[in-house]
Amino acid sequence: MKKRSLAEILPTNLASIFPNEASSVRLISAPLSEISDDWESRKIHLVINPSIHPALSPTSPPLFSEKFFHSQTRQTPGITLSTNAMIKQEPEKPRFGVEHRLMLAEGWTDYELLDTGDGLKRERWGNTILVRPDPQIIWPRQAESRWQEWDGYYHRSDTGGGRWEFRRPLPESWTMQYGELTLKIRPTDFKHTGLFPEQAVNWDWSAKKIRVRKLQTSEVSVLNLFGYTGAATLASAAAGASVCHVDASKGVVQWCRENAALSKLNDAPIRYIADDCLKFTAREARRGRHYDGIILDPPAYGRGAAGEIWKIEEDLWPLLLECRALLSERPLFLIINSYASKLSPLLIGNLLTKLMAQHGGRVTVGELGLPSDREAIVLPCGICGRWESE
Repeated sequence: MKKRSLAEILPTNLASIFPNEASSVRLISAPLSEISDDWESRKIHLVINPSIHPALSPTSPPLFSEKFFHSQTRQTPGITLSTNAMIKQEPEKPRFGVEHRLMLAEGWTDYELLDTGDGLKRERWGNTILVRPDPQIIWPRQAESRWQEWDGYYHRSDTGGGRWEFRRPLPESWTMQYGELTLKIRPTDFKHTGLFPEQAVNWDWSAKKIRVRKLQTSEVSVLNLFGYTGAATLASAAAGASVCHVDASKGVVQWCRENAALSKLNDAPIRYIADDCLKFTAREARRGRHYDGIILDPPAYGRGAAGEIWKIEEDLWPLLLECRALLSERPLFLIINSYASKLSPLLIGNLLTKLMAQHGGRVTVGELGLPSDREAIVLPCGICGRWESE
C-alpha cells in the first residue's frame, strides 16, 4: 500500500462525504493514524482518531451518526474508513440512566499512598510519613522493611479512639499544595489529618464545571454542606464561584478560614456558617436563596451545632429535597459523597435519579479511590454520586 497525504485526498472525493463546513473542520482536526492506497482494490483506507476542533463548541450538535457514516461511505466509491474510527452521534446512554465509573484522585504530588496491608496504610503527607488504620484494608502487607519508615503512627485502642506515636518532633501543623490550593495538615485525635485526598477528583470535576459556566455567565454560586475544612469550598472559589460553606463544627469552619488565608483566598466571596445542615437549608429556602451547584459530604451519624442527631438513612432524603428547592433555574451540579455508611453507589444513583428527574441531565456514580503505583492497586475510599446538567 502507498501512503498518501491528507492534502492529496481531502479536496477531491473525501470532502464529498461530509455535508457541511463544520463537519469538515472536525475531520481536519482529527489526527490520521493511517492513510493508504490499496491498489488491488482501488480503495483509500483511513484510520481516524476523532477530536473536537477549537473552533467548535463542545456543546455543538452532533455532526455525524454511525448510520450517516456508513451511508455516505457507500455513496462515495473508492473510500473506506475503519470502524474503530467511527464518530458517533452521542455517547450510548446506560440502560437505567446511571453511569458507573471509578473516580481516582491522580493529581497529587504532595500526597502519596505508599503501602497498604493488615488494616493499615502508609502515606506521605508532604515530607512526613504517617501510618494510619483503615478498615477497608483486609489483605496482608508486604515489604516489611518499608513499614519501619514512618514519622507518625496512629495506634487504635481496643476501647475506642486511639493515640499518635511520633518518632521525631513534628510541627503542630504543616501545609500541602494541590494546584492553586494550600491546605493545612494536622494529625487529630481521631486519626484524621484535616484532609481527605481522594476528594481531589471531585475538586477538579466541580472546578471545571464552574469555569465552563463562567464563560456563559458572570455569577456561579455553590453550597458546600458538611464542608469540613473546606478544600471543596476553596476549589470552587478558586474557579470563580461564590461559596457558602456549612458545617456543624465551629472548629473545622475556622480551619476552612485558615485554609482560605493560606490559599490567598481571604477576599473570595465565601460565607462561613457553623450550623446544622438540615435546618440551614430549610432557612435558606425560606429566604429565597438559590445555588447553581451543591456539594454534600454527610456522615453516617453525627450531631448538629445544637446537639441535633443526624442519621444518614433517615435524614438524607429530606435534606436532598431541601437541596433541590435551593437549586437555581439553571442548576449545574449536585454531588453526594458517603464514607462510613451502608449506602452503595447504586443507591446513591437511585436517589439522584429520582430527585433530579424533572431537571434531566446525567447521573454518574462510583467508588472514590486512591491509587498506589508501588503496589499497583486502588484503595477504596468511599462512594460518590454526581448529577450534572450538561
